[in-house]
Amino acid sequence: MTNITLKQLRYFEALAEHGHFGRAAAASSISQPALSVQIKELEEELGVVLFERAARKVRLTVFGEEFRLRARPILRGVDELGDLARASQDRLVGRLRLGVIPTIAPYLLPAVIGRLTKTHAGIDVHVRETLTPTLIEKLLEGRLDAAIVALPISEPSLTEVSLFEEKFVLVRPKGDAEKPVPDKEALREMRLLLLEEGHCFRDQALSFCNIPSALTRDGLDANSLSTLVQMVGAGIGVTLAPEMAVSVETKSAPVTIGRFPAPEPTRTIGMVWRKTSPLTQQLQSIAEVVGSACQAQAKQ
Repeated sequence: MTNITLKQLRYFEALAEHGHFGRAAAASSISQPALSVQIKELEEELGVVLFERAARKVRLTVFGEEFRLRARPILRGVDELGDLARASQDRLVGRLRLGVIPTIAPYLLPAVIGRLTKTHAGIDVHVRETLTPTLIEKLLEGRLDAAIVALPISEPSLTEVSLFEEKFVLVRPKGDAEKPVPDKEALREMRLLLLEEGHCFRDQALSFCNIPSALTRDGLDANSLSTLVQMVGAGIGVTLAPEMAVSVETKSAPVTIGRFPAPEPTRTIGMVWRKTSPLTQQLQSIAEVVGSACQAQAKQ
């Protein structure tokens, strides 16, 4: 009988995700040599190599890929057993694995985590900041408990809870402060700077301006709102930004903010989790706390 431990499976999954022994060890809160020993013992137990080792990166072998597909449901099932026990308590304690998209995380996380730690003594928030498709994938795999994203997600297996509505503003060079705010048609003719492919905020900006993504120009994309605002300050073009980002991102850039006439472009910020999660009741309570923190932050 093969003697595989849950600890080995968790270290295997960490290494498969990070593709690097050092990063996987750090994520697992153990030393790199200890993780290497566990992976080696797992491979010896199986009699098969799971990873191809290179100088700076490791990747799964063909068998490793198949092994990962079988290991994930086991780890998810064990996590759900723990969640089932936590669900028997009135208030969520212990680890909360929370995903957040990049156009929300820097601006709301301090307020959200601060409010959660005050209202839920004993909670330990683990944050993962990444793009919406990755967050949804990790939610469905059971590797996140919930995520704060822009709605709708339209995934049948997820519960969506709306938190608040947020307006978009126009960011222009400071010299344009006295000019009228351009309408959608005028924006389509301007040099509109956007986040790179994969960001939902990019799609929302294109939708507001009624610009097909196929018509966007190369070389004008960025991977953060901070970079976009700095590019605007350098006179390269204009951009749209969520209202929550304005006070943070415009401090060090010579830009001006313009507001669109009604109906203003908006996005709905919400929280999502698996409908099958044993923590559904507790996550609903968490969503209420997150929503109140977000609304308070948005008014500042």
